[in-house]
Amino acid sequence: MSPAASEIPCVAIGSHGQVKMPVIGMGSAPDLTCQSDTKEAIIEAIKQGYRHFDTAAAYGSEAAVGEAIKEALRLGLVASRKDLFVTTKLWCTNNHPHLVLPALQNSLR
Repeated sequence: MSPAASEIPCVAIGSHGQVKMPVIGMGSAPDLTCQSDTKEAIIEAIKQGYRHFDTAAAYGSEAAVGEAIKEALRLGLVASRKDLFVTTKLWCTNNHPHLVLPALQNSLR
């Protein structure tokens, strides 16, 4: 991890605050129209020390973020998936109780 990345403030999460998540993350909104560009940008961010990535089903980038994480693990850029944080959001049409779990499952794929 780059020296600058180790200086990013973290917030304690989890039931006992035992996990430290960086408060600064890289967004994956659809500025990068090509999935391969998104994947490469995420991999480069991991090389630079980013460990928190934000996405959403509405961005259309969840698959590219997942592919980048797989590639980063394969390349040894991070030791474990547990070293990375991915945040996502439900679209407003998926906020009905019966739609939340299916939307979450789609995001996790």
